[in-house]
Amino acid sequence: MRVLVTGGTGYLGRAVVRAFAAAGHEVVVLSRTASRSGVARLTVDGDVCNGTTVDRAAAGCDVICHLAALVALWRARSSDFDDVNVGGLRNVLAVAAQRNLPIVYTSSFLALPPGGESDPLMANDYQRTKVLAEREAAAAAAGGAGIVRLYPGVLYGPGVRSEGNLVGRLVDDHLGGRLPGIVGADGIWSCAWVDDVAKAHVAAAVRGKPGAYMLGGENLPQMEIFALVEGITGKPRPRRIPMAVARLIGRVEEIRARLFHVSPLLTRGAVAIFAHDWPLDSTEAVRDLGYTVRPLAEGIRLLLENRNSRG
Repeated sequence: MRVLVTGGTGYLGRAVVRAFAAAGHEVVVLSRTASRSGVARLTVDGDVCNGTTVDRAAAGCDVICHLAALVALWRARSSDFDDVNVGGLRNVLAVAAQRNLPIVYTSSFLALPPGGESDPLMANDYQRTKVLAEREAAAAAAGGAGIVRLYPGVLYGPGVRSEGNLVGRLVDDHLGGRLPGIVGADGIWSCAWVDDVAKAHVAAAVRGKPGAYMLGGENLPQMEIFALVEGITGKPRPRRIPMAVARLIGRVEEIRARLFHVSPLLTRGAVAIFAHDWPLDSTEAVRDLGYTVRPLAEGIRLLLENRNSRG
């Protein structure tokens, strides 16, 4: 099977490309830096915002695995999120319809309502546009499109410490003395090991039926991550930052970002997200996709072993 993976140079994207290749499939990677990334033999340099480029990349493919997204805390142009997260999906949907191709679409747990709520939040531009994209994907599915929607939890694992590997970055900052504290320490997170999520993408492309699957982990308080780190390394848990203080910091950081054209360290939108619980039920993914719900204790141990091996 030949698979087009959009966003194949991102944190999850690279893991998905590796998983498809390991399963014996041919992968075409579409991203702005695909040819220079070394992630695959077949690459197309371009942007999902360009429908012609998406169509060219999809030629000869059997399925489109759409991961490309703008994952960031803040951008000076909020429309950047709309262009990539909503416009990119629209282009993929149009190409898939024209070429009669199935789609595996990677959404986000943030596109779903938080625990105990019936409606999703739109606390920042990333979340807002993932919610809008979710509506586009759901409408396409209702119209008969062959689309499997995946909702990874809070991704973590080895590799680069980035927005796409939030737990890895937080743990690295904590151990390096760069983490001032935790916002929403008692909020429920569902942390998902990146390679487990990647394998679920392969299963969704090969045997997944149109529908929606949560790809989470154990539903535990955010502070449990650092309790496990403390148990392994002896590093005391970080302090708790009260919500009122976090909102004030977010406001100050937003002002700093606008004045000096830098990325804020925290925003009020992010604080609003941390104020909620984000549990996921992965039962259907386990049943239909063979998804693995890796215990957080095992994942944190592997994360720290990888960190130590990197020096």
